[in-house]
Amino acid sequence: MAKRERVMRMSVEQPLWRALTAYRVLTMLYAVGLFATAYGEFVRPWVAVAYYAVLCGWTLATLPRVANAARCTKRFLAADLTIAVTGILLTTVADAHERVQAGGPTLPSIWTAGSVLAFAIKGGWRWAALASSLVAVANLVERGSPARDTVHNVILVCIASVAIGYVVEVARASERTLARALEIEAATRERERLARDIHDSVLQVLAMVQRRGAVIGGEAAELGRMAGEQEVALRTLVSGGLVPVSRVSEDAAEGALVRAVEEEPEPDGPVDLRALLAPYAGALVSLAEPGAPVPLAPAAAREVAAAVGAALDNVCRHAGEDARAWILVEDEPDEVIVTVRDDGPGIPEGRLVQAEGEGRLGVAQSIRGRLRDLGGSAELISVPGQGTEVELKVPKDVADTRGKAEQR
Repeated sequence: MAKRERVMRMSVEQPLWRALTAYRVLTMLYAVGLFATAYGEFVRPWVAVAYYAVLCGWTLATLPRVANAARCTKRFLAADLTIAVTGILLTTVADAHERVQAGGPTLPSIWTAGSVLAFAIKGGWRWAALASSLVAVANLVERGSPARDTVHNVILVCIASVAIGYVVEVARASERTLARALEIEAATRERERLARDIHDSVLQVLAMVQRRGAVIGGEAAELGRMAGEQEVALRTLVSGGLVPVSRVSEDAAEGALVRAVEEEPEPDGPVDLRALLAPYAGALVSLAEPGAPVPLAPAAAREVAAAVGAALDNVCRHAGEDARAWILVEDEPDEVIVTVRDDGPGIPEGRLVQAEGEGRLGVAQSIRGRLRDLGGSAELISVPGQGTEVELKVPKDVADTRGKAEQR
């Protein structure tokens, strides 16, 4: 089936940039409004008017600069903070001395906090501490003395910006960790799928060549020995697997980036499970099925049929080529149950755990792994001397189950 690459991008800081954009515009309007209401009290109002013209033009022209971290460069941050500090120092020139000493607002007012917050979101708490320190010095120079209200405002801006910067750093680290975890999960699922497919084809063929070669002898025995070595090497590779190195976004401003290969969406409409199980019926395999169709999602039906095939392969391999097997299909209201039973010698206690430790994943992956991925279950019951029974259960709403799991 055709596959495609799924790209998922995560960014918890992007909402902060949008909030900062709105904050800068609103605080610009607030600063201009404060000046308009106290215009008559300024000794040099033309200085304030000139400054506000620059402030408004700068704020509106640089809105794209605070859209994300990539566009918010160090040069922009330096220029933005310079405008804020300049406005604070110009307050003593434009406003009356009495208003300054009484704790009147500076020309940029709370717009200055937007410049400091930009430093915090861009570079974390260290950048925030540097920017807030420069603003604090400018406020102390403007007042001429460390008045209580000035110190209070400076400390408030410093603590808020440092806290936001720290939160941003933690959020970025969490994004990278989550991206890594999602890639590991995707790689693990893909490895398990490949393990099932390889077990159902290549490993079975290599095992058969090894057995037949040992029986025939001569050059065939050597070929069988080589096939056995390759089977062991391939099982080791499949059981160990490789996990790709996690990727980060080409544009760091847009957050962590996760890429995973997934299959194209299945065609709409369920399929009849009976049609997929019918080819397994034969002289030694009996199939008992309902008279009505057994609808399942295409992916679920295909995986159940593959699990049944893996169970029958185990019957042929461990119970002998002459062993009989029975397949029973039950269509329940909420789930479909498929039972595969044989009349072989059964499985000795502890054999499955030993086989899984040796990298033989027939039951662990080809059967249980498939049903687990569908939200179902696979139970194996075996009594030495009385055969083996494998019961496969899969919910009918397997597509909905997967969707809910992805949402969680």
